[in-house]
Amino acid sequence: MKPDLHPEWYPAAEVTCACGNAWTVGATVSEIHTDVCSNCHPFYTGEQRIVDTEGQVDRFMRRLRARESALRDAENRKDAKTSPDVAIEALGLSARLEKLLAGAGLITTVDLVSLLEEKGDDGLTEIKGVGLKALADTKRSLRTIGYVLPGDEPPADEAEPEVAEAAQAA
Repeated sequence: MKPDLHPEWYPAAEVTCACGNAWTVGATVSEIHTDVCSNCHPFYTGEQRIVDTEGQVDRFMRRLRARESALRDAENRKDAKTSPDVAIEALGLSARLEKLLAGAGLITTVDLVSLLEEKGDDGLTEIKGVGLKALADTKRSLRTIGYVLPGDEPPADEAEPEVAEAAQAA
């Protein structure tokens, strides 16, 4: 055998855990430091503990917070879209139709929706120059920003619970 080939053997190497537990074993190094031992390992203790040696938990928590923030921002944008103070110009209608609606005293989306609730489709088509295509474009734009118009079915998540239960039973 070659001389000095094997590492030095320490028959009483000290093992120290992060929890403070210590014991001796035979090893090729004199001191060993561990993060988890049988006294503190979750499998043996029955308690939950996160050992994060590479920052994985922190990275996950950062991504989770970013996701929650993005969802909150999306909800705020959705609420802003359906705000009653949205001007007719924000609907993206033709300039001619915007001018006709403004001439009829319809300035905000609430004015439009209330007219549709009171008089239905005829309320808009009675305005001189507003035809069925303009009516369809206006209703499509209102639905796009989140309005539920008269005669429309509300989305499934907003339906009354009794109606949803009846639909499931049928």
